[in-house]
Amino acid sequence: MSRHDLLAAWREHLINGRRRSAHTVRAYCDAADRLTEQLDLSDWMAVAQLRPAKLRNHLADRRSEGLGNISAARELSAIKGFITFAQDKAGLEKQPPRMRGPRVKKGLPRPISPDDVISLITIVRESAAQPWIGARDSAVLLLMYGAGLRIAEAVSLRGSDYPLSDRLVVTGKGDKQRVVPILPVIRDAVDQYIAACPYRLEPDKALFRGAKGGPLSDGLIRKAVSAARITVGLPESATPHALRHSFATHLLGAGADLRSLQELLGHASLGSTQIYTKVDASSLLDTYRKAHPRERG
Repeated sequence: MSRHDLLAAWREHLINGRRRSAHTVRAYCDAADRLTEQLDLSDWMAVAQLRPAKLRNHLADRRSEGLGNISAARELSAIKGFITFAQDKAGLEKQPPRMRGPRVKKGLPRPISPDDVISLITIVRESAAQPWIGARDSAVLLLMYGAGLRIAEAVSLRGSDYPLSDRLVVTGKGDKQRVVPILPVIRDAVDQYIAACPYRLEPDKALFRGAKGGPLSDGLIRKAVSAARITVGLPESATPHALRHSFATHLLGAGADLRSLQELLGHASLGSTQIYTKVDASSLLDTYRKAHPRERG
C-alpha cells in the first residue's frame, strides 16, 4: 500500500460515505496529503497510531507558513477525521487525537434581502450561456433560498427525486435525512429546467446536469453567483450559501420557532440554529436606526 492508496480511500469515504461537498473534499484531502507526505505515512496503522507530538509539530510547521486561525482549525478537524478513519481501517478503536484547535470567533451569517435574492437569481438566469443552463441555475438557487438546502444537497439530487412534490427528503451531513416543504415556485422552476434540459432524465443519475451531461458541479453555481452579485451590487458575502442563511433569517423574522428551523436546516444541535436569533436582532436594530427620528436627526 502507498500513501496515494490511503488518499484515494479517504477521498472515496468523504464523497460517498460522508457526502461532503466538493470544497470540503478538496480541503480535507489536501490536509491528509500534506500530513502523509511530511511524516512519510504509507499504511493505515502508521496513521492510526500517529503520536500527538508529531501531529503538533506538523501543525506548528503549517502555522509557520502563515496559516490563520480559521484555516488551522479546519486543518486540525480534517486531520482528526483522517486519523479516525485510519483507526477504523486498521481495526482499532476510534479515538481521535485530543487536541484543541485555535479559538475562532464566529461571525454572524449575512443574509440577503428578499428583493436582492430575486434580483440575484434573475441575473444568474439571464446571464447564462444557454436558456436551459439559466433555468438550471435558478432552480438550484431557489432550492437553497426557498427550502434551505445546502448547495451540495441541491446538486446531489437524483433523477428519482423528480417530479418534486410538496415535500422532499434531503440527505445532509452525516447521512442525516430531513423532510423539507417545497413551495410551488420551486417546483415550477425545476419543471422549467427539466423541460428545457437537453439530457434525458434518468432515475439513477444527477437531476441537475452540467453542460456536457455529467453531474452539475457546485463550483459552476458559485461562479455564476459571483458574477451576478457584481451586477446587482452585492458584497462578497452574497454567496450561494448566503441564500440558505437568508432562508433561515427570513423564516425566523416571520415567526418560525427555533426547533422547527433546526429541523428544516438539518442542524445537529440547536446551538447552530440559535445564531440566527442574533442575526434577526441585528436586522431589527439596523431597521430601528434607519427609521427612528432621533437616529435620523
